Amino acid sequence: MNYEQIMKLALERGFYFPSCEIYNDAQAGFWEYGPNGVSLKNKFVELWRREMVRRDGMLEIDGSQIMSSSVFEASGHLASFADPVVQCNSCKSIYRADKLIYEIANEVVPENADLEDFDKAISEHNVVCTKCKGKLGKTRKFNMMFKVGIGPEAVPSYMRPETCQSLFVDFPRLFKVMRGKLPVGLAQVGKSFRNEISPRQSLIRMREFYQAEIEVAFNPKTVDAIEGFKEVEGTEVGLMVDEKKTERMTLGEAVEKKIVPNKLIAYYLGLLVQFYHKAGVDVKRSRFRKLGAKEKAFYASVAFDFEVETSIGWLELVACNDRADYDLTAHGKKSGTNFEVLDGEEKVLPHIFELSMGIDRSLYTIIEHNIRDEKENDRVVLSIKPYLAPVHLGVLPLMKKDGMYEKADEIYSKLKTKYDVFFDAAGSVGKRYRRLDEIGCPLAVTIDYQTMEDGTVTIRKRDAMSQERIKVSDIEAHVQKETSFP
Repeated sequence: MNYEQIMKLALERGFYFPSCEIYNDAQAGFWEYGPNGVSLKNKFVELWRREMVRRDGMLEIDGSQIMSSSVFEASGHLASFADPVVQCNSCKSIYRADKLIYEIANEVVPENADLEDFDKAISEHNVVCTKCKGKLGKTRKFNMMFKVGIGPEAVPSYMRPETCQSLFVDFPRLFKVMRGKLPVGLAQVGKSFRNEISPRQSLIRMREFYQAEIEVAFNPKTVDAIEGFKEVEGTEVGLMVDEKKTERMTLGEAVEKKIVPNKLIAYYLGLLVQFYHKAGVDVKRSRFRKLGAKEKAFYASVAFDFEVETSIGWLELVACNDRADYDLTAHGKKSGTNFEVLDGEEKVLPHIFELSMGIDRSLYTIIEHNIRDEKENDRVVLSIKPYLAPVHLGVLPLMKKDGMYEKADEIYSKLKTKYDVFFDAAGSVGKRYRRLDEIGCPLAVTIDYQTMEDGTVTIRKRDAMSQERIKVSDIEAHVQKETSFP
């Protein structure tokens, strides 16, 4: 299924929808999750915690969304966090230069390229305003930070453009009070805010979005001594090292060939692939794209984007950056704080390896990779992993009479505090099954006349559409078995 069909499903089944959509002045780039979207998002984040954060004993925090100017002066965001824009000389419409060039001329100009490179491409391909065909002005940089004023004095501060800065500025305290030992992972889930020039395609590019970030602080002298590497050494991944070719190889081979610079980075790339596999993404349609000098973020020494193929092209889900000692050095100088820690008997200024995950994009990808239009069965089915399903179980009384409605309500009431259960008594059972299939519900129980006679129900499985009779007393154990995390 394509983007438009998924968008229709999202709107009609309460996954996500535009913010303030009833008002004409609602701005683009702000989306809200409905009940099914919230449930899916929460389960995805919990899987991330299980498979990435708790696995290595990482330290999770919940930092502030508004931070002082000093933070972003030190980080470089006030000087460097900008996108290239061009403005039409006639109608004054503003475009993001790299996106406009790609849309019209199919040429990729890296977003961190020199401004002259954009102007050259616009001239060579005769790129003009898409609204009035007017001539475009010179490319300039637009800083994407959201500025706010705190208190009556309106002290300048900023909405965070990424969740990681809290992890850096809190590092000395966290390492001390949590008795840290290198390498140590710091993690955070939360919202970030970027004043995107042209947000588009719902969850794909937003101005307010969710991130799940991991920052691994490590001693650069011991990057090849990480014990966990053996767990991922044989994991096969796609690696794109130039613009034309993606090679599939194991992470062990990637380290040997120096495509991945060390075992520590390879270990976390391996965990990432394993995580997305468990989340239901088709990892055979994924790749790590190594970024060139003009594509990398200004703080990165080595960078890989974890990308997945979708109906709208290759989509970046996770930025994997070796930030070296950029962040801790910058914050140390600005604040006058010593960020060095002991690693054994040695004092070390840790380096940072980052896994910056876009949650919203990941959820879109999970839906697209798992939705099917089964015309032969007259249904659309979202075959996501049962443990990620927004609803675990549908409870369906065959009829509203002869005690079936009351019995179904009894079953629903018993299970609703333990699992995500949906009670549905409207329409034919077949239509109710189809509605549950569309939101990915893996199981449904039907309470019928036989239930009233012998205390059994029909339980139906989503993917195979198979049915069997089980005792009412066995429903909870059945749901637990089918929907538990791996």
